[in-house]
Amino acid sequence: MKVLAIDPGLERIGYAVLSREGSRLQALDYGLIETPRIVLADRLRLIHDRCRELITSHEPDTLAIERLLFTVNKTTAMDVAKAIGVVLLAASETGLKCTEISPPEVKLAVVGNGAADKKQVQYMVAKLLGLASPPKPDDVADALAIGIAYCMMSRIALGGTKGQ
Repeated sequence: MKVLAIDPGLERIGYAVLSREGSRLQALDYGLIETPRIVLADRLRLIHDRCRELITSHEPDTLAIERLLFTVNKTTAMDVAKAIGVVLLAASETGLKCTEISPPEVKLAVVGNGAADKKQVQYMVAKLLGLASPPKPDDVADALAIGIAYCMMSRIALGGTKGQ
């Protein structure tokens, strides 16, 4: 199974492509999509286009994206929600199945504690993927964590079947 994981944002969007074969997880690609401070509609188009490129080049089986939780800054939340919309549109256009995962679900799957802090998550991401050090910046580490969480959650949902 191959998953494209997205940590949504407007200015910086973390992405990761992970492969799971049995219990083995591997990071195939990860990085950051950055948008310049231009008109919102053009930023959203850039996010959409870059996500389509990632889907086309990696041919994932599914897309996992972090679910937006209520935030104090409603303006920022609305813009991130719009970015999530264009990512989901790119997935829909290619027939890609999508799953939204909340931050506490990601932390619980990766660390075993739904209230874990960023450093704990980053440490476990590096450990689970065999990386020499925690990935930077935070958006990339978060995307990797989302991908790991999806792989772990889907494995449990499938009863831990070998080869899934």
